Amino acid sequence: MQKRSFIKTLLASTMIAGFALPSFAQTAFDGPTSGPKAAEGKTIVVLAADLKNGGILGVTTGVEEAAAKIGWTVRVLDGAGSVQGRTAAFGQAMALQPSGIVINGFDAVEQQAAIEGVAAAGIPMVSWHSGPKIGCDAPGGIFANVSTDAMTVSEVAAKWALEDGAGKPGVIIFTDSTYQIAIDKANRIKETIEAGGGTVLEYVDTPIAETSTRMGPLTTSLLQKYGASWTHSLAINDLYFDFMGPALAAAGIDGKANPKAGSAGDGSEAAFQRIRSGQYQAITVAEPLNLQGWQLVDELNRAVSGEACSGYVTAPALVTEEGLAAMGDSNSFDPQNGYREAYAAIWGK
Repeated sequence: MQKRSFIKTLLASTMIAGFALPSFAQTAFDGPTSGPKAAEGKTIVVLAADLKNGGILGVTTGVEEAAAKIGWTVRVLDGAGSVQGRTAAFGQAMALQPSGIVINGFDAVEQQAAIEGVAAAGIPMVSWHSGPKIGCDAPGGIFANVSTDAMTVSEVAAKWALEDGAGKPGVIIFTDSTYQIAIDKANRIKETIEAGGGTVLEYVDTPIAETSTRMGPLTTSLLQKYGASWTHSLAINDLYFDFMGPALAAAGIDGKANPKAGSAGDGSEAAFQRIRSGQYQAITVAEPLNLQGWQLVDELNRAVSGEACSGYVTAPALVTEEGLAAMGDSNSFDPQNGYREAYAAIWGK
């Protein structure tokens, strides 16, 4: 079957085994068109799970950009990839007495006691990837949980592997059971692969925060165990593939050869660079991280203004080497659809 590039001409979309995804070039912003004007003089805190994670960093950058436009002050606290670090960050955030908090990239259940404290203090919270419920009124008193549809993202990545593997891929799935959403995504990948006739060789549960030390030895071990039957790697995050390449290269495997890597999120800069250069990652299903940062600020503005959540859910993009070649030098999925101008107009800025 002929490979399909994600990026098409204006208004076009790509079909991957039944999924139609929007193109990078969109003619109009499909998000909210009305809402409250900018609340003045607000200070917000971003609680980042781990700023080494490209998705979390991309969203944080978007929040900072949007906050500058709306006229707010931002403090970013890095949980540095540990539960203890995120707990400490919550304590620091409460001491700052902010107007609002952004929970960026970790499961709300992990910090349930701290979140209950924030809610009791009447501080509005919004989040990115804090749990399986997307949109308004997420669990724990979170005003809005911003994300693409994680199940769609997982299915698109799995269907790419089925198509690329001629219907019979041998897949290893990488996930992190610290996060419920990661479990749900990995389960959907597994279900989709098996329903499509592929084989899941192994379901590997390894912490995202420990990929730098674990992925090299783990990759070598899996190569020894499965050999040529391992044709595709699918992970719930690009970060797993940041540290897989050296082990594959040491085994004499070419950057475009099996096992080919595909990520069901988030579309990090490092992933784009690997895909563009054909070095140990073939695709990612990317989220519009910068746009989502703007959405988080807009949702917080609605919360502090006493208005309803927008309910907007952003669409993902299947990113391929062919698509990136047509795209130019950009290493992020940043839809050129006027979202900055649209949010600025809502805020009266």
